[in-house]
Amino acid sequence: QVQLVESGGGFVQAGGSLRLSCTKSERTFGTYAMAWFRQAPGKEREFVAVVNWNGDITRYADSVKGRFTISRDMAHQTAYLQMASLKPEDTAVYYCAAKRTQRSGTSTDFFDSWGQGTQVTVSS
Repeated sequence: QVQLVESGGGFVQAGGSLRLSCTKSERTFGTYAMAWFRQAPGKEREFVAVVNWNGDITRYADSVKGRFTISRDMAHQTAYLQMASLKPEDTAVYYCAAKRTQRSGTSTDFFDSWGQGTQVTVSS
């Protein structure tokens, strides 16, 4: 397991953009898949996007395809989630997740490291 630190959440109007960042708190070696999940009040945590260890494979939830982009900076071991055309239904706490693997998963059970979460609020 690794420690993850998220940043970049905030308050934005519908149609706006935000970029979330997730950084490993210490330099680690090995190949890690990194992902973003979100959890709205009263709902289960849901998959948003994942990027594999070298950045050449990405997967998205249908609800964010075409609006969100996940990427990673290998040198700084940071993953990003660029969110555009935000909607009120995107309001949630966003969590970064990671797992040392060359595969990429989309379930919460697949990942073994989690950040504390960052709040994203989109007003209508």
